[in-house]
Amino acid sequence: MTEKERMLAGKLYIADDKELAKDAKRSRRLTRLLNHSTEEESNLRVRLIKELFQKTGENIWIEPPFRCDYGCHISVGENFYANYDCIILDVCDVEIGDNVFLAPRVCIYTAGHPIDAGVRNTQLEFGKKVKIGNGVWIGGNTVVNPGVTIGDNVVIGSGSVVTKDIPSGVIAAGNPCRVIREITEEDRKYWEELAEEYRRNKEE
Repeated sequence: MTEKERMLAGKLYIADDKELAKDAKRSRRLTRLLNHSTEEESNLRVRLIKELFQKTGENIWIEPPFRCDYGCHISVGENFYANYDCIILDVCDVEIGDNVFLAPRVCIYTAGHPIDAGVRNTQLEFGKKVKIGNGVWIGGNTVVNPGVTIGDNVVIGSGSVVTKDIPSGVIAAGNPCRVIREITEEDRKYWEELAEEYRRNKEE
């Protein structure tokens, strides 16, 4: 196996590799262009995101600055939005569904390092895939750690450190992040009533 194949398979690997260096150089070039784009260059920004990522929906947006390791291991669905200072370390796949919104300074990490210092000092590292479902809101300054899966229709409170899987349909927060409660039918009705009030006021 090549170092890249080992990396994507979640095995120990060394990043000092020509193929990985080539992918990293491509990522640095595209993120540099993305981070220097302006609001008036929205079409350019979207094109750069689509070139950088493995897969995207049509309606996507990232507010610079943005950083990632490779980009080519990141997939996002429709209506993806990432606010300022998002960092995604994609040494393994990062799969993000539809209607996912990231507040400022959300960090998604797939990269891990050996606990033993002697092994770690040899530059060996590893990765674990991260998966985020549909309809997810992640609050500011949240860290999503390697190997985590977040279900559908989830709210992650700001400042959380997500170390374990989060099931669908819940509000979760904290360090470590844990489920606070389920999102209920009463929540839906409450917010739909406020949205309807907003629409009525707009029409007046």
